[in-house]
Amino acid sequence: MAAVSLRLGDLVWGKLGRYPPWPGKIVNPPKDLKKPRGKKCFFVKFFGTEDHAWIKVEQLKPYHAHKEEMIKINKGKRFQQAVDAVEEFLRRAKGKDQTSSHSSADDKNRRNSSEERSRPISGDEKRKLSLSEGKVKKNMGEGKKRVPSGSSERGSKSPLKRAQEQSPRKRGRPPKDEKDLSIPESSTVKGMMAGPMATFKWQPNVSEPVKDADPHFHHFLLSQTEKPAVCYQAITKKLKICEEETGSTSIQAADSTAVNGSVTPTDKKIGFLGLGLMGSGIVSNLLKMGHTVTVWNRTAEKEGARLGRTPAEVVSTCDITFACVSDPKAAKDLVLGPSGVLQGIRPGKCYVDMSTVDADTVTELAQVIVSRGGRFLEAPVSGNQQLSNDGMLVILAAGDRGLYEDCSSCFQAMGKTSFFLGEVGNAAKMMLIVNMVQGSFMATIAEGLTLAQVTGQSQQTLLDILNQGQLASIFLDQKCQNILQGNFKPDFYLKYIQKDLRLAIALGDAVNHPTPMAAAANEVYKRAKALDQSDNDMSAVYRAYIH
Repeated sequence: MAAVSLRLGDLVWGKLGRYPPWPGKIVNPPKDLKKPRGKKCFFVKFFGTEDHAWIKVEQLKPYHAHKEEMIKINKGKRFQQAVDAVEEFLRRAKGKDQTSSHSSADDKNRRNSSEERSRPISGDEKRKLSLSEGKVKKNMGEGKKRVPSGSSERGSKSPLKRAQEQSPRKRGRPPKDEKDLSIPESSTVKGMMAGPMATFKWQPNVSEPVKDADPHFHHFLLSQTEKPAVCYQAITKKLKICEEETGSTSIQAADSTAVNGSVTPTDKKIGFLGLGLMGSGIVSNLLKMGHTVTVWNRTAEKEGARLGRTPAEVVSTCDITFACVSDPKAAKDLVLGPSGVLQGIRPGKCYVDMSTVDADTVTELAQVIVSRGGRFLEAPVSGNQQLSNDGMLVILAAGDRGLYEDCSSCFQAMGKTSFFLGEVGNAAKMMLIVNMVQGSFMATIAEGLTLAQVTGQSQQTLLDILNQGQLASIFLDQKCQNILQGNFKPDFYLKYIQKDLRLAIALGDAVNHPTPMAAAANEVYKRAKALDQSDNDMSAVYRAYIH
C-alpha cells in the first residue's frame, strides 16, 4: 500500500503488537512524555477507552478509507462502542462547523440589515418585508415542533441504539467534547487484548510477541509521566501490567470475544484486590475473557511495586469488586481499615470475597457491606497457582444469589466449575473442610516418602506404584515430584495450608466434632514453619520429617 500522509488531528486505525486495530485520533502528547527514538511515530488516543500510545506510522491507517474493512473483521461489543464514539465525535464536529457557518451567515445578514436600515424604505418594500417576516415566524414555529434528526446515519438507528449511546457512565462512551480527544487526561492504565486478527495484514506480523513488535510497549501501559514503573510479571506472560507511583492499574480488553471460549463477558466494571499466587492468574483469565478489570495490591513491596490507589477507590469506581487475600486479619483490614472497601461501598455496589477464611469472619464482613447498601458474596476457590493460571479453579460461593448470577462470566473465566452453597458462611466452612483433607493428605504423602527412604526403599518406585493405583492423581504426582527434585517453589504456600488446618480444627471445636487427623497434620506443618518453610510450597512439609 502506498504511503499515506498523516497529520495531527487525523482519525486513524492504530495497531499495536498482537492487539487488534482500534480507532483513534492523532493528538499532541503530554509535554513530559518524550517521543520514542527510531522510526517515525504518532501519539494516538483511542476512542471508547482511555488508552493512548506512541504508534509507528506503518501501524496506522486512515479511518474512513478502512472503516468497512475493520468493521467486517471485528464484531466485538467494545469495538462497536469505539466505532460509535468515533461517529458521535464526527457528528459533533460537523455540528460545530454548521454552527460556525450559521454564525458567519448571521453576521453577514446583520451587516446587510444594518445597511438596509440606513436607507429609506418604500411602501411596496414595507409590504414585502411584512409578508416575509410572517413566513419566517411560521417556519420557526414548525421547527420547534420537530425533533432534530442529526445525520442520516443517526436517524437510521433504532431508539434502543440511541438510548445506549446516550446512557451515562457506559464503558466506551463518547468523550464529552473535543477537548477530551486533544490531550490524554487520564492516568488510568489500560491494556487491550483480543482474539487473532489474521485477515488484516499489518507489518510486522501479528504473531510476533508484543515486546518484539513494539519496543515502546511500556509507553502504552504507562500513563502520561515518565515516572519509573514496575510490572506485575506474574499476571500474564502475554500482557505486562504496570502501575505508577500514585495509581491503580486498570486493564481493559478491547474486544468482547473470549480468546479461549464462547463466554460473553459481563459489561460491568470489575475490580480485583490482591495479586498473590491465586489473584494474578484469576486476573489474567478475566482479561482473556474480555472483562475490564481494575486491580490493586495491598503489599507495597510486592515485586518492587509501589502502593497503588486505595481499595475504597477501586470499589467506588467498579460495579463488582473481587478480593483474594491471605487470612482473616488481611480480609478484615482490607474492608474495615483506613480507605478500605467499606469506604467505597454505596447502594448497589457488589463485593465478592474469594479469600479462605472462617465463617465468623466472612459473616461479619457480609453484615457491614450489606449495612451500607452493598451486595455480598463469598466465593473462596479450591486450587493452586497452576490451576489459577489455567482457569481451572473450583469456586465455592454463598450469599447473594443474584450477585452469584451476575458473576457468571467471571466465574467461567477463572474456574472450571462453581457451586452455590446457600447462606453466607457455608462456603467458608466447605472450603476449610476441603483444604483440611488436602493438607492432611500432603502430610501423609511426605510421611510415606520419608519412611520409604529410611527403610531403604526407592522413593521413585513408591511414586510409580501410587501412580498406578487408586490414589493416582495430578496432586499426588506433582507434590511427590517436588519432593524428589527438592523443588519447593510455592504453588500453594505452606503457611496458608497450615492456617486452613488451624481454622478447620477450630470449626470442629465449635460443633464439638473431633478432628484428630487434621490436628496431627497441623503439628507437622507447625514444625515445618519452625524450620523456616512458611514461604515454600506445602510439599515442603517433607522437611519436617527429615530434621
